[in-house]
Amino acid sequence: MSRFSIGLLAIILALVWTYASRAVERFPPPDFTSHQLPETPQPPPPAPWWETIDVVLLVTALVLATYFALAKRSRNATLVLTGFSLFWFGFHRQGCVCPIGAIQDVAQGLFDSAHAIPWSILVFFSLPLVFALFFGRVFCAAVCPLGAIQEIAAIRPHKLPDWLEQMLGLFPWVYLGLAVLYAATGTAYVICEYDPFVAFFRRSGATSMLVFGGALLAIGIFVGRPYCRFLCPYGVILGLFAKLARWHVRIPPTECIRCRLCEDACPYNAIVAPVPPLTRSERAPARRRLLLAMAVLPIWLALGGGIGYALHPIMAQLDPQVRLARWVRSKNIDPNNKFAVDAVTAFHNTGASEASLYQAAAERLRKFGVGSAIFGLWVGLVFGLKWVHTSTRPSRQEYLPDPRRCVACGRCFWYCPVEQVRRGWIIEDELLQLPKERAPLVSSVANDE
Repeated sequence: MSRFSIGLLAIILALVWTYASRAVERFPPPDFTSHQLPETPQPPPPAPWWETIDVVLLVTALVLATYFALAKRSRNATLVLTGFSLFWFGFHRQGCVCPIGAIQDVAQGLFDSAHAIPWSILVFFSLPLVFALFFGRVFCAAVCPLGAIQEIAAIRPHKLPDWLEQMLGLFPWVYLGLAVLYAATGTAYVICEYDPFVAFFRRSGATSMLVFGGALLAIGIFVGRPYCRFLCPYGVILGLFAKLARWHVRIPPTECIRCRLCEDACPYNAIVAPVPPLTRSERAPARRRLLLAMAVLPIWLALGGGIGYALHPIMAQLDPQVRLARWVRSKNIDPNNKFAVDAVTAFHNTGASEASLYQAAAERLRKFGVGSAIFGLWVGLVFGLKWVHTSTRPSRQEYLPDPRRCVACGRCFWYCPVEQVRRGWIIEDELLQLPKERAPLVSSVANDE
């Protein structure tokens, strides 16, 4: 990590400490010896003009991130914007509104006509996707507060084996399906409830989430952006849009000399190495592997759908009505489970009949039966398409960033010798001093047809 990055980290930590120390009530509460103030689970709704300011700043930050990453090619400028986004969208706005959590609002709005989606949430959800469609994942580069706090924490990041990267990369797709299922059924917003860093942004929260967020940051010192790469459901959507982007981060400003320094520098396994074309003898086995993977795809779908439906009674336990019906029916509630005891007591105090509760819970279970089956189909599709993807091997002639994985952090700019020549950091003659073994030749294999 450069001195500039370390200095920026120190400044941000100082600002955060100062801001947190001044976060006191405007009017102190009365001193009641027997009264405990309730914990606010989420910040109060922002004023309309604050929403407008947030949207304007989001647009400005996305434009600047695009300029710094694609035009100016400046890692330092990107880090400065990262620090601002962490302060404003993270600690100042307390992580809300967040495009990641907005997935749930959009999902519930699509399946529940009575659910109105605020205009600011629609903008926060869609605008980063629009930029990703044209310029790649510039939102992840320096705008997202969750990515910003991890980027600054990545002091000594190391690369993971590719097979482990591929396996862990499936979890965000599964998490996305779960989030949509629970939001569409009106059960819970699991992305917001289990956001690992919102407790830091709000300086309060469950101890378990503080520990979870702290653990991710500790892991993030050595494994860059673990939440972004292996949990974030919005990141995989951005990756799909970025795959179609016409403009995205390019490592060398002109021609790639295949020195492999960018591959070593990227901690996110986002640099795709050159791949020679298949020889004639390799084409037939590769074609058979691809056909097999495509033929097995329906089996993945059927297996996933069946398992999803079989698990729907378990998945429905997160629903408040289903859970309450189970507690009421059991008649033997653990007295140490104060939450369950209070819920059952409150239900009986309403005077509602148990039959009506059981009928409502049964209806919820039927909805979860359909939703869980669709979720299982989704998981089966994810695993099946992953097998299809690993069975393909497109040829490439230079080192390129994978648009789906590249978060446009700009680390590779510092290490590219061609970029260093452009900036005047080294002279062009020094390129000839690179070790020969670090510049493997990737030439077209002769076609013997």
